[in-house]
Amino acid sequence: MNRVLVLNGPNLNLLGTREPEIYGRTTLAEIDEQLVRRGAELGLTVVTFQSNHEGVLIDRLHRRDFDWAVVNAGGLTHTSISLRDALLGIGLPFVEVHLSDPSKREPFRHVNYLHDLAVERIVGRGAAGYTAALEFIADRLGTAPKAADGAETAGHE
Repeated sequence: MNRVLVLNGPNLNLLGTREPEIYGRTTLAEIDEQLVRRGAELGLTVVTFQSNHEGVLIDRLHRRDFDWAVVNAGGLTHTSISLRDALLGIGLPFVEVHLSDPSKREPFRHVNYLHDLAVERIVGRGAAGYTAALEFIADRLGTAPKAADGAETAGHE
């Protein structure tokens, strides 16, 4: 089974209560539970991890015990060359996810140190963006279940 690491950066542990008008009311625990369940349906083993500490996130990436990653670096997206270097250094593919669309927010959020390394970017879709990332990965790996007519059952918008 293909293993996917879902890596969440600083303040994402506050989802559901932190600025819900921007980030929604779904908690990180609810997102994690949904991703593990959907991943199993897609033939993926999903492991989730969140930290408010840059070095801990980098250490987690350095373990290289996954095939793909889904990365929401939070505010580190706009500031962390070290996180960029870790993602570049491990050489494993990842999908970048953001609940909101940083390009439509404050100017400092327009800086993105990860975008050119990501295989795919999913922004502005709220919690559903994580599921879309898993479906993208399953499609790339060919693990998405097929319907009786041969069409894939997990699609993208």
